[in-house]
Amino acid sequence: MDAFIIDAASTTRDGLLSGAYLYPLLGIYFSVANLSILRSIAPLVLRILLTALGITAALFFFTYLPHVAFCAILGPFAFAAAATMVLGEAYALTIFVCKVLFLDQAQEQLFNAVFRQKGVPLAYVPKGRRRGILQGAFKSVSKPLHRFSREGILRYVVSLPLNLLPVVGTVLFLLYNGAKTGPTFHTRYFHARDMTPSAREAFVQRRQGAYMAFGASALALGTFVPVVGPVFTLTSTVGAALWACDLEKERAKEATRVVTVNAEVPGPLASPIPEIGD
Repeated sequence: MDAFIIDAASTTRDGLLSGAYLYPLLGIYFSVANLSILRSIAPLVLRILLTALGITAALFFFTYLPHVAFCAILGPFAFAAAATMVLGEAYALTIFVCKVLFLDQAQEQLFNAVFRQKGVPLAYVPKGRRRGILQGAFKSVSKPLHRFSREGILRYVVSLPLNLLPVVGTVLFLLYNGAKTGPTFHTRYFHARDMTPSAREAFVQRRQGAYMAFGASALALGTFVPVVGPVFTLTSTVGAALWACDLEKERAKEATRVVTVNAEVPGPLASPIPEIGD
């Protein structure tokens, strides 16, 4: 138990020091500051807002009072805790519906648009994009269903009651789910890099705290901002792409440094150029 607490504290500290939690906020700024990005997502934003408004209103109308009754053990905090839980459920349902219908491909386009604007020579091309029309249509529906897995839904819903604990419970909820969802924002980056599953796992493990911080920040924006929250899924995608661009620049600098060192140190002392996988 002590080892678990120490490991969790170390991961949290690494996340705070990484600054990765700022990228979802940078994604908002970048989306607003770049008209081409803003124009490309404007129609989608309207559809997300309408979907979120309908789902959130329906859940509050039908389930808010039952949630208040369930949270009555908290006394004066019951109303706030119930609202937090309903907002969390509305966010999960909205994201699920939007991913199935139209969100996934838009996120792919945003990732590539940021790569182009930042001059990063990477592009995400989904496997099977050139398949037949029926196969492509099936893939476009099945992929988001697969990514929003039963495990992910169950984990999110089961952990929602953590919000019954004022402040501390909400922080635990964000950190727990953020650690799980953070790496999924870089799925397109891993594909663009053509990483193997083992390489992805090692890459994420080295940046576990950073991914937890990013995921927690993105989840906080999405879950606890009524109606507008699901729109932040798009801007957090932009933030993830910006982070990927910075990682690529660091990788290029490291490659240049290694080449320079090998050029300056003759003979067997020169270290071999490593395979750049991180």
